[in-house]
Amino acid sequence: MERSSFGTAPGGQPVDVYTLTNRQGMEARVTNYGGIILSLRVPDRDGRFDDVVLGYDALADYVAESPYFGALVGRYGNRIARGRFTLDGRQYTLATNNGVNHLHGGLKGFDKVVWAAAPFENDQGMGLVLTYVSPDGEEGYPGTLTVRVTYTLTADNALVFDYHATTDRPTPVNLTQHSYFNLAGDGRRDILDHVVTFHADRFVPIDATSIPLGPLRDVTGTPFDFRRPTAIGARIQQDDEQLRNGLGYDHSLVLDKGGQPGALTLAAHVLEPTTGRVMEVHTTEPGMQFYSGNFLNGTLKGKRGAVYHHRFGFALETQHLPDSPNQPDFPSTLLRPGDQYRSRTVYRFSVAGA
Repeated sequence: MERSSFGTAPGGQPVDVYTLTNRQGMEARVTNYGGIILSLRVPDRDGRFDDVVLGYDALADYVAESPYFGALVGRYGNRIARGRFTLDGRQYTLATNNGVNHLHGGLKGFDKVVWAAAPFENDQGMGLVLTYVSPDGEEGYPGTLTVRVTYTLTADNALVFDYHATTDRPTPVNLTQHSYFNLAGDGRRDILDHVVTFHADRFVPIDATSIPLGPLRDVTGTPFDFRRPTAIGARIQQDDEQLRNGLGYDHSLVLDKGGQPGALTLAAHVLEPTTGRVMEVHTTEPGMQFYSGNFLNGTLKGKRGAVYHHRFGFALETQHLPDSPNQPDFPSTLLRPGDQYRSRTVYRFSVAGA
């Protein structure tokens, strides 16, 4: 494993880059600033390796302006309505950094801190253990939260994320990974021709501020039905209230766990037809936020000078459902002292027909 300097974070902390590789040539470059996946090189059907995640070349760009490219997100991935929730009879107030709502942990979430990093190699592969202690009151959250996230690159071209957390006071926790993917490689074009299959029978409808609106909805007969292979762009322009509210797809899908809550199950299959690259997502989480890069608008210049235009990347963020602390019918995100938060997500890469 290679380790190199990536510069200095605000506050003067040194930041490093760790390069993970396997015998098949797959490579993941990860920095301990925000746990960001800087690049992920995987082969196509002709054996050509390309970078399939969006991002920047320099740390300064991630610090200055980044829509969570590649980042480890917490304490709470997704939105909390109006930055408020009540826990054990007490109301807590969080930063409102997404209009009137709280998003992805606040003004300085886990994507903007320097994590302690410990590289390792074992019979499973090569990886990095990232740890961070979030103090009581950080971004308004109660309790000191001790977090450990392990990234493992396996011999069979999978990137595995194992999340673990404990707390000394009750607090909501919802960790996720926020890479933007484009399996065509190197951010060359939009992602609308990617063919996706999602194992989800229901989705979370949202209002115009992306907060849950009413009961869960069946995907049948809606643009959110990806239970059979369908191009991302096939229905994205339909005249649909939910697509208007999300400016495209920016919705949480309720995964079909087959009666096994908490089990590691297949959530998504993605095929990029021109390269043959395939990505499968397996997770223990009950939901997955599908985001179609709606806010990319050509103003961000990414790696190697690439300009990220509208819908040049998509995200599949495995997580609990949005605004769960205020939604009693959703699976709970509450972590109490003595309990352990555990979650696993696997991104597995292959080539169609191989």
